[in-house]
Amino acid sequence: MDGLSSSDEAAGARRRGGLQPGPVGEAGDSPTGTLLDTLRVAVVMLDTSGRVLLWSPLAEEMLGWAGEHIVGRRVGGLFDMGEAAGGGARRMAAVPEPGRAERILADLLRNGRWDGILSLRHRDGHSVQVEARASLLVDGDGRPFVLASVAETARLRTLEHDLAALDALYDSSPLGVAVFDTELRYVRVNEALARMNGLTSAEHIGRTVGEIVDDPGAAAELTTLQRAVLATGRPVIDLMMLAPRGLGHRSISYHRLEDRAGRVLGISATVMDVTERKEAADKVERARSRLALLNDVGARIGGLLDVRRGAEELARALVPRFSDYSGVILHAAVADGGELPTVQYSESTPMRQLGVGAIRQGPEVDRMIKLGSVISFTRRSIFGTVLATGRPQLVENNEQLLATTFPGDPKVRATMELGIHSLLVLPLRARGVVLGLLVVSRADGREPFDRDDLALAMELADRAGSGLDNARLYVREREGALMLQRSLLPQTVPQPQGVEVAFRYVPGSSGTEVGGDWFDVIPLAGGRVAFVIGDVMGHGLGAAATMGRLRTAVRTLAGLDMPPHELLRRVNDLGDDLAQDQDEGWMATVVYAVYDPATRRCTLAKAGHLPPVLVYPGEECGFAGCGATLLEMPSGAPLGVEGVEFESVELDVPDGTVLVLYTDGLVEARGEDITDGLDRLSTVLSRPLSSLEDACDDLLATMVPGREPDDVALLMARLGGLPEGSTASWTFPAEPSAVRRARRHVRETLADWHLESLTDVTVLLVSELVTNSLRYAHGPIGVRMVRGGSLLVEVSDPLPDPPLEREATTEDEGGRGLQLVARASRRWGTRHGRLGKTVWFELAMPPAVSGT
Repeated sequence: MDGLSSSDEAAGARRRGGLQPGPVGEAGDSPTGTLLDTLRVAVVMLDTSGRVLLWSPLAEEMLGWAGEHIVGRRVGGLFDMGEAAGGGARRMAAVPEPGRAERILADLLRNGRWDGILSLRHRDGHSVQVEARASLLVDGDGRPFVLASVAETARLRTLEHDLAALDALYDSSPLGVAVFDTELRYVRVNEALARMNGLTSAEHIGRTVGEIVDDPGAAAELTTLQRAVLATGRPVIDLMMLAPRGLGHRSISYHRLEDRAGRVLGISATVMDVTERKEAADKVERARSRLALLNDVGARIGGLLDVRRGAEELARALVPRFSDYSGVILHAAVADGGELPTVQYSESTPMRQLGVGAIRQGPEVDRMIKLGSVISFTRRSIFGTVLATGRPQLVENNEQLLATTFPGDPKVRATMELGIHSLLVLPLRARGVVLGLLVVSRADGREPFDRDDLALAMELADRAGSGLDNARLYVREREGALMLQRSLLPQTVPQPQGVEVAFRYVPGSSGTEVGGDWFDVIPLAGGRVAFVIGDVMGHGLGAAATMGRLRTAVRTLAGLDMPPHELLRRVNDLGDDLAQDQDEGWMATVVYAVYDPATRRCTLAKAGHLPPVLVYPGEECGFAGCGATLLEMPSGAPLGVEGVEFESVELDVPDGTVLVLYTDGLVEARGEDITDGLDRLSTVLSRPLSSLEDACDDLLATMVPGREPDDVALLMARLGGLPEGSTASWTFPAEPSAVRRARRHVRETLADWHLESLTDVTVLLVSELVTNSLRYAHGPIGVRMVRGGSLLVEVSDPLPDPPLEREATTEDEGGRGLQLVARASRRWGTRHGRLGKTVWFELAMPPAVSGT
């Protein structure tokens, strides 16, 4: 064969008689983007001498030689190195070998065909390895010629690898793989998918998904998705569906198939058996949902300190997340904070339905689980067995359902009518004692309970039982504390002459323990009255007990008729004795006020308490007036703080002024400044109100709903004076005539008051007290008489020391005055004032006078 030289290339001579390629020149006209475009097969035609008759454009692109340089020349000059023997055996030569082209041609003419791998020289000098296939043909005139197809081996190997990978995917992949045509019919299915669908590969070909999948709904959904992928090209990734014939779960992905020219060929499908993954995920989800249910139930009933509300919340929390119907049945005593059951359950044991949960309502539901209904059962029934043994029961059939309570129970008939097919009867236990039952059930359309559900339900029941028992104990303690507190608080208060009193006490809500708020109204000598209000810090029985001791101490010291600040100091000194039950110390805030109707003077002192309110009268504002004023006075530290001084404030009050004492529960609210509550209090008290009782109700109605659930004590007193002419007073110099003058004035006053029956004893006792003042005091002597519910007589002198009562012997000439006062009067006492001391005594009014 002739070689190709550079002069030949430069000449550009062209054989006019040679065959010239057409526009395509490859193996037939093919649209772009087909497999032939990927292979790039070049076509070369030779005569029997090896001269080129046709050189296709792809041959020109592959080797760089233009057709005008090749046509008419022999191809021997293109051989670079390497050769392959005929018959399909391929090998590469290490060096060029002369006469190779002639031997290949001779072999071709002898056998009629040849194929092998050749190494050809590119125009720019590098080698191009190609695979060639040549055949000896004859044209219409009987002349032989050679037609050869040439393709680069690199492209062939790439395609072979792709095809091998595709075959491996189909043959060995555990994933199910399928190809659909544009009519969405199977054209290829691997064995893995055939096994998943329970059919052979041949049974898939030519059929649609709708003809393979036995579930019409799933088939319609898949067909719709396939059409969407085919139309839009948007893939579907990891679609979870139930497998045909219920053979597990599948993950399906669809992609549209297009050739290199963008022509749609169909769609591909990848199917993965995710049954184990789905079961594992379902197991994890069940565990998560069960843990969430446990946490939710614990949160809903853990903070409730009311047995009935706890039972209701427990029943509602289980529907519909765990059951369709639920009920909580408890021993009647447990709901009221009573003792735990100590005897074996029997048919006469009082059991009540205290919690109900249902997915729907109706007469059948009411018959089965009616809130508050009495539950009856036989000892041998399932309910009775669970109550007696404390072991749960799983009811799985109608025969067992009929045995839950007693034969013919309408509740059981309602259960059957509701389609209930599965039931759990669980004991609610606390400290080894069964408090009652938790009953949950599932109806038609829901899977029955299994052993895992039973284990979860028992965990719920055990937690609920502990929570309900805590609520029972709290109810019991709170009722005891409330009973103690009510017994320590005044049930009625006195109504001293000239004073009108109203009060309210509201215990804290069920969410907190009882507090130590208290109040009192204490009658004092001479028609005076003391008003007290206080708040022991803390809650529970200890605070209530401390409050009771504090109230007793205040009442006792009030009888000594000492100033308010002195009384608070004395109470504070008793701190350790008053708070025996408070391990961490104690504190209490108190306001103590003394009002004298005869002088219309009020003396107050407080220990760390909120300021009292004085509401001054006004004609246009009703009894309460418009002048609601917070009384500014020395605060003082709370009782229980050592080394604190208290100070009294005295003020004159007009008739009709209302004194308002209260505890912080009335004005404090969560997230609100205390001044807002005080402003609200002043606003209410400035409105026209018809009575003190209405004023108390109106104040309680204004409390903020979101306030701290604390106790509230409220005391209101309308302060007035004694009737005109109810008092009389005189001052005498420290002279012997003081006794005679005092007796005369006392006698005349009693005659004016029509109290002649008291004249002798009153004159005698006044004589003794005035005589005693003359003997020991050096200053003016005051005598004061007050007519009220009793007759009060006071004798005052500048001597600060109180008189001493002593037993006089038969030889003593004196010393019997105070003995006489103590025996002849109803009660007597002394008190200190700013100018000295006062000795007083009271006499009971005659029946005719006291009854008028």
